[in-house]
Amino acid sequence: MKKIGLTLLLLFTIVQLSTAATVKIGMVTTLSTKAGYLGEDIRDGFALAIEQGAGTLGGIPVELMVEDDGRKPEKGKQIAERFIKKEKAHILTGIVFSNVAMAVVPKVVRQNVVYLSTNAAPSKLAGKGCNPNYFSVSYQNDNLDEVVGQYVTEAGHKTAYLIAPNYPAGKDHLAGFKRFYTGKIVGEVYTKLGQSDYAAEIAALRAAKPEAVFFFLPGGMGINFLKQYAQAGLSKEIPVYGPAFSFDERILKAVGPAALGVKNGSQWTHDLDNAANVEFVKAYQEKYGRMPTLYAAQGYDTARLIGSALKAVKGNIEDLDAFKAELKKADFASVRGNFSFGVNQHPVQDVYIREVIETENGGYTNKTVKKVFSNHIDAYAAECKM
Repeated sequence: MKKIGLTLLLLFTIVQLSTAATVKIGMVTTLSTKAGYLGEDIRDGFALAIEQGAGTLGGIPVELMVEDDGRKPEKGKQIAERFIKKEKAHILTGIVFSNVAMAVVPKVVRQNVVYLSTNAAPSKLAGKGCNPNYFSVSYQNDNLDEVVGQYVTEAGHKTAYLIAPNYPAGKDHLAGFKRFYTGKIVGEVYTKLGQSDYAAEIAALRAAKPEAVFFFLPGGMGINFLKQYAQAGLSKEIPVYGPAFSFDERILKAVGPAALGVKNGSQWTHDLDNAANVEFVKAYQEKYGRMPTLYAAQGYDTARLIGSALKAVKGNIEDLDAFKAELKKADFASVRGNFSFGVNQHPVQDVYIREVIETENGGYTNKTVKKVFSNHIDAYAAECKM
């Protein structure tokens, strides 16, 4: 009788899952411009999780719709509106850049649609602008810079020169570094978003004679800066530091030896020794033929988080309060290991320093050096009044 009862229960569960309505997920991301690979990796990490679930997340059928925002806030708004109004998307995700996020996310969450960030996490959405419909699965923008500020202080550098693009994330990232760096800032420069020539900035930096340089220049911007910095002969004179965004696996392939030995901050690296990460890195390499980046890991984690919540509510996405409550539990195995949500629905997680090293086949990758922060909470959580 027990065996028959168990069989009936399993059959009932299968029928329940098979009849669940397809949950539509709209991904607004950057697939063009020199930063297009960032969105590609987010999309590919997310899609891998769906493939592993045979077209489902948490056993619930999902449809992933992906469109390119071209790194343009207005285009991002148009895509998001179409996903919500025309396609009836239940969940939105995928934005890479904070200026796009600031244009899109506040309007999305006001329409009672859940947005989960796979990357951009500006401070305005972490503090007073927090919202019950907004979850950051990546970090808060400042986090990966705070760990570098702490490390550069511990390394004994008395002066530092800072460079970042002039947009919300650029300002957040430099603020994060300064929050934990106790030395003197001898230069703070904001460049044009998408800038490719850094000759003037490098000349000014040389004249300032800092003991260290901290920069946040994601995607192609970071590639150009690192190459030009090395060509100017400064890489051997003044050490460079930054967050992981300028030292991911695909940037390192383009930059080459100019990045060797650079220390950078991250909440994830492919060498983190936990079961979920080992499985993810292996599966991603087999599927796409390349090492996953931070962006791919964040896309994958976001999909798996969604799956955990969908499974708990049996696919009933219409019960939005129940779905959000399950998201808040973060009941999934993150590739980062420790992962939970703070009061503002941003991650509480460990943060590391990595070093760029040469691989056996002559390529370049990151190696985890040390954990600097454990269960790190972002600086804006106390301002959130949810």
